[in-house]
Amino acid sequence: MTEDETPRPYGTPRTPRITVRGEAHIEADPETARIFVTVSARGTDRRAALDDLTRRNTQAIELIKTYGEAIETLETGTLSITPQLTRHGRGERVRAYHGSVQLNVTLTDFTALGELTSRLADRELTRVEGPWWALRPGSPVHGRARRQAVREAVQRAREYAEALDTELGALLELADTGTSIGRPARPGFASRGVAYSEAGATELAAGPEPIDLEPVRQTVHAQVEALFTIAPPALR
Repeated sequence: MTEDETPRPYGTPRTPRITVRGEAHIEADPETARIFVTVSARGTDRRAALDDLTRRNTQAIELIKTYGEAIETLETGTLSITPQLTRHGRGERVRAYHGSVQLNVTLTDFTALGELTSRLADRELTRVEGPWWALRPGSPVHGRARRQAVREAVQRAREYAEALDTELGALLELADTGTSIGRPARPGFASRGVAYSEAGATELAAGPEPIDLEPVRQTVHAQVEALFTIAPPALR
């Protein structure tokens, strides 16, 4: 190998190089929606508060499971049982017990989402937060964005070469500099959560109307950097 053929990390007059960046921004409908459901119980008797929490948690889980394939995941999150002490007086005097269980629910059927959210809203001492819209990690939208970013990099490099009245040579390097998903800063509805009726006996016999929830489109960003050789331009 001669000195001129020795690979170098930089271009030469005989083999100039051009580095470009390709970007893509694709909007797509979300594929999943997640809600957090918190059921609570409170009372002066520890066992009664625990029994109420167990009952409400079981009822919430049973209701969620009735939606079958619309539910992608159902997971139990944080569980807490907290004695609340009196504010005044000496000693460890408990005035009440407060318990809560959080359920993390991911749905793929957004029609079922509005109905389930409304029915959970109608339950006693139940709180719902969300939804958080998302694409699946393996969504084909990510691949579309990456391919579009590569095509843009090639097109941009070709345009630079044409501006120099020359043409592209070989691709030397292609680097993925990041793929990300742009999400709204807040969930699609009621980011502070929705607190519901504390009295289950007051539930309407016909059940509540489904809540109309409009999915938030997701923006996928992809970015690459590409290094090409170009034929030596005849600069004048």
